[in-house]
Amino acid sequence: MTNIKYQIVRPDDIKNIELIADWYLNEWNIPVQTTIDKTKKLLVDNFEFQILMTLDNKTIATGGLYNHVGLLDKEPRLKIYKNWLALVYTTPENRGKGLGALICRHIQTQAKDLGLKDIYLFTHTAENLYKRLEWQQLERLALGGKEIVVMKKEL
Repeated sequence: MTNIKYQIVRPDDIKNIELIADWYLNEWNIPVQTTIDKTKKLLVDNFEFQILMTLDNKTIATGGLYNHVGLLDKEPRLKIYKNWLALVYTTPENRGKGLGALICRHIQTQAKDLGLKDIYLFTHTAENLYKRLEWQQLERLALGGKEIVVMKKEL
């Protein structure tokens, strides 16, 4: 891995927001306009941001920190937790190389730099990744035919 860089996506960065929206549509079937609208409203001052990772000037991964994630609509009792690491995505050709872990660590560092003490996530596909990154399980729940794990990271 020669030259990795990170940048926070700004609300006026339409090109990158549209790229992220295409990725999320293809990976999780999230409507393009939903991602565009949500990403444009993220405010670092509100402890929310979207990060892009580039490798040798090619955009290859993204993820963010959000105050609201879809799980909270289905499980309102979890609204007691704020600051969710979510929507971590790496392009298919770059998976399995440790890049997802790198972007997660960068998001964690950004969150800590903002003064946050802990952050949360939920997953049904990447629990082992987050365990390696020293996230702690809070609970498991069955939702939509999937076993979801809710995790916490102290920063």
